[in-house]
Amino acid sequence: MTTVDVLNVEGAKSGSVELPADIFDVQANIALMHQVVVAQLAAARQGTHKAKSRGEVSGGGKKPYKQKGTGRARQGSIRAPQFAGGGVVHGPVPRDYSQRTPKKMKAAALRGALSDRARAGQVHVVETFVSGEKPSTKAALATLAKLTGARRVLVVLSSTDELNWVSLRNEPRVHLIESGQLNTYDVLVADDVVFSKDALDEFLGVPAEAGPAAESAAETTEEGGK
Repeated sequence: MTTVDVLNVEGAKSGSVELPADIFDVQANIALMHQVVVAQLAAARQGTHKAKSRGEVSGGGKKPYKQKGTGRARQGSIRAPQFAGGGVVHGPVPRDYSQRTPKKMKAAALRGALSDRARAGQVHVVETFVSGEKPSTKAALATLAKLTGARRVLVVLSSTDELNWVSLRNEPRVHLIESGQLNTYDVLVADDVVFSKDALDEFLGVPAEAGPAAESAAETTEEGGK
């Protein structure tokens, strides 16, 4: 396993976490990652493009001039493709660009992308970007600057982390994503990947620690059983 330091808002080490080798230290399959990224970008296309064919352009029902005797090439409609304002030959039509990509392929490509970043030392973990309960973009960027100076940063947050999300959402060089939405394209297009501690635990499926209320309830249950 690869060990990564967990930093606090001051940029000091507050602990460390182990990145599982089966996710952050696997052989990257470049062809597979390329296929998954192409499929992801294709699925993002709207596919609403449309050009009218000669049968859909209004007008042109009358023959522009007689068939013979003019010395010109014979024409049947001014809406034919060779005329200005005419229809388009083999033009784009609405279609679905999405490609079928099995879940196992997506997962394998993501593991390869994360492993590539981890081996290059481009995966970071932070406790939180903002101390306290009030959002602050200035404080969040100060914390981020102590982690990385990369131009494009992917910040992975937990699904319930509204404080850090609000603090960083207006920074153009930062792309925010929930741990459950992590994907190959966003990892590869970013220079560095920064996980919050909660987001990393959520991504790895680590169960959340029981709070005081849960512990008290568990003790009450045990006493009642006795």
